[in-house]
Amino acid sequence: MHERWKTICRISLAFWAAALFSATAFCQTALYETPAFGPEAPSAPEPRASLDAMPNFDVSTLPAGTFDDDAAASAAAQHTEQPQPGLVRRSVTRILQDQKGIYFAPFDPSHLKYDAILLGGAAVFFVTDHRIENNLPGGHYTFYQDTSDIAIAGLAATLGGVWLYGIKGDHPHARETGEIELETLINTFLVYTPMQFIAGRERPGEGNGHGDFLRHHMINTSFPGGHAMFTWAMATVVAHEYSQPWVRVLNYGAAFTVTLTRFLARDHWASDMWVGTGLGLAIGTYTFHARCDPELSASCRRHYDRIAKNKMKMKSKLDHMPFSPQWNAAYSSEAIDSPPSAPR
Repeated sequence: MHERWKTICRISLAFWAAALFSATAFCQTALYETPAFGPEAPSAPEPRASLDAMPNFDVSTLPAGTFDDDAAASAAAQHTEQPQPGLVRRSVTRILQDQKGIYFAPFDPSHLKYDAILLGGAAVFFVTDHRIENNLPGGHYTFYQDTSDIAIAGLAATLGGVWLYGIKGDHPHARETGEIELETLINTFLVYTPMQFIAGRERPGEGNGHGDFLRHHMINTSFPGGHAMFTWAMATVVAHEYSQPWVRVLNYGAAFTVTLTRFLARDHWASDMWVGTGLGLAIGTYTFHARCDPELSASCRRHYDRIAKNKMKMKSKLDHMPFSPQWNAAYSSEAIDSPPSAPR
């Protein structure tokens, strides 16, 4: 009975992976040209102008210096053209810009509420990690690990398929999705690796069983949860690129499956998965907003619309601050319209 249940679950997970692979492909819009059937009607012959009737054009009759301005403009344009940096240099520059933004993003006042949720939840799980771990169901560890591997492989295969679909079929939206996904994975790795090396936390079942920090000097440790971090980062980009509810359910469902099964397999503590999930969501969201094209994604357009509205509100507040030009003009008009009253 147990073997039959495992077989059914694996078949269901394979179906889930196939559904993920085809999810975003249906969101693409392809343009097809309708061929014309039947022989084409012969076009009417164009009238040929008589060469004898064409007037003669002699350049020597033009005044001197007629083409000097055009020649100077062309030379100036060629002189001002700068060679474009190579692919490697542009990629490194983009990644460095992303890393700077990611590490400074938590200090943005608009992100403080998200910082409080992440840090507050982490503090609660740090205190209750050992108690939660002791109350988890035992056994089936291999099944949980296999389930996690299938879910993350299905999500990764979906993203790779979408990228190839965009490149081979010349679909800008799918191509952008693949490029942002790759950049998101690099950004996630560059945040995940130093955190793993610095934290050095023991996994459940290692050491004294309390998940002590600073015990390892390598990157394959317990904190933060790497599977959760990378999976939620990938799922977040897809959910922003394609905002249809069913696409979000499939992608976030795969990310949740990976997180839960890795936790039930006793590979991580609850706090590891909480922090990994939060960081994955944050990195995926940041990278998408930094690199998306408003013409391809409705979520990207809404993001830039919010930025524009906030800038307008801020500009309006600054324009009417005391001693600003607008404030001085309003104050002067009020002084002219209402002359001072006579002293009593």
